[in-house]
Amino acid sequence: MSVSVSFEGIVQASHVLAQVVTPTPLQYNYQLSEEYGCNVYLKREDLQVVRSYKLRGAFNKIYTLSEEEKARGVVCASAGNHAQGVAFACKKLGIKGTIFIPSTTPAQKINRMKLFGKDKVEIVLSGDTYDDAYQTASDFCNEQGAVFVHPFDDVKVIEGQGTVGS
Repeated sequence: MSVSVSFEGIVQASHVLAQVVTPTPLQYNYQLSEEYGCNVYLKREDLQVVRSYKLRGAFNKIYTLSEEEKARGVVCASAGNHAQGVAFACKKLGIKGTIFIPSTTPAQKINRMKLFGKDKVEIVLSGDTYDDAYQTASDFCNEQGAVFVHPFDDVKVIEGQGTVGS
């Protein structure tokens, strides 16, 4: 895929995401600073409602779909964090989502997907690996005409995730 991520796209994403993300701080990490002989700060994206920066990309992508695309529903394949972001976005935006995950996904992550997506998402266990879930999700999109929300290889997802620096 040839992507054209732009600074303007990241700025637009920051406006979209202002309604759902929590500004997260940098926190000095003593152990890593000592180990590497420099000042290491960690961006606390674990403070987001879904405990990951993945919310940023998933929400931006889904928010920016056309009305026709939103009506077709969205699909993702994930081992957890991306799926939680998609589930949250589906509920918040009132869009039907189908989430394909490996059968090895921990129950805690599945429960959080259900918590965030409520009645807007269907969770489908598929295979033992992410690749299995991805293949089933791709087939589902082709059959149903749903929109695939890739966890990283998509301009709108990248622009959303690019807002992590703010």
